[in-house]
Amino acid sequence: MQPTLLVLAAGMGSRYGGLKQMDPMGPNGETVLDYSVFDAIRAGFGKVVFIIREDFAEAFKQGIGSRFPDRIEVGYAFQKLDDLPAPFGVPEGRTKPWGTAHAVRAARDVVKEPFAVINADDFYGQDAYRTAAAFLREAAPSHYAMVGYPLENTLSEHGEVNRGICSRDSAGLLANVEEYVNISRDGDGLVSGTALDGNRKPITDGTPVSMNFWAFTPDFFQHLESHFTSFLESQGNGGKTECYIPTVVDALIRSGEADCRVLDTSSHWFGVTYPDDKPHVVASINHLIVQGEYPSPL
Repeated sequence: MQPTLLVLAAGMGSRYGGLKQMDPMGPNGETVLDYSVFDAIRAGFGKVVFIIREDFAEAFKQGIGSRFPDRIEVGYAFQKLDDLPAPFGVPEGRTKPWGTAHAVRAARDVVKEPFAVINADDFYGQDAYRTAAAFLREAAPSHYAMVGYPLENTLSEHGEVNRGICSRDSAGLLANVEEYVNISRDGDGLVSGTALDGNRKPITDGTPVSMNFWAFTPDFFQHLESHFTSFLESQGNGGKTECYIPTVVDALIRSGEADCRVLDTSSHWFGVTYPDDKPHVVASINHLIVQGEYPSPL
């Protein structure tokens, strides 16, 4: 069975200042998503499903989705603020969706095969897709994986970033993952970030981090439903609280319900968080084209 690529594309890119999923990055108007789907197709993925918001669905389908149906099966799912398990409802005044775990949950009725999860605005590299596809073709239920990148290869020179900070055991399995926010390199050259407990902590450059490239079997949706329900019970009354994929995976590991292998990759990650990041992404894509990793036009 060919795996599916699940693309988280519901964000409007608030820090970037626009719908960066549609922003041309390649020399012939290609978007980062164009390269992601290209890499997925040649790695053996059979379908791509975009998680989007209904309010820009038509613009997204015309500007992005229309590029792919003749090359790969395309599907859509909508992240909706009020798409919650019973008996929960949206707290008064809340306008923000519930995070990346909630976004993946939106695809529960669309995805029935092993699947990878990526961000729409991140460039992961062709080896990452090959590695993930190879894992998914042999994956067993409740045995998941994450493509890991060294922290130093994922920082932005133009502002703070959020990352899932990971540790793994001697068997290569993910031992722990914690979401850090506001990560940056300080004046002394050291990197630090704010943990979920609110404290700012140092982070080693080579620490593996989650760039939200995950590999799951379909039973993940059942685990996700249970843990998202628990999240709503404990934190659902907050106006801005979010449920993250790394937090769910960490809970599954701690409870013994699942394990997660950390997949090393030779690919380089780069992404656009801030407008000043764009020239670096454009230059990096051109360099890969010159090296022969991508055709031009794509």
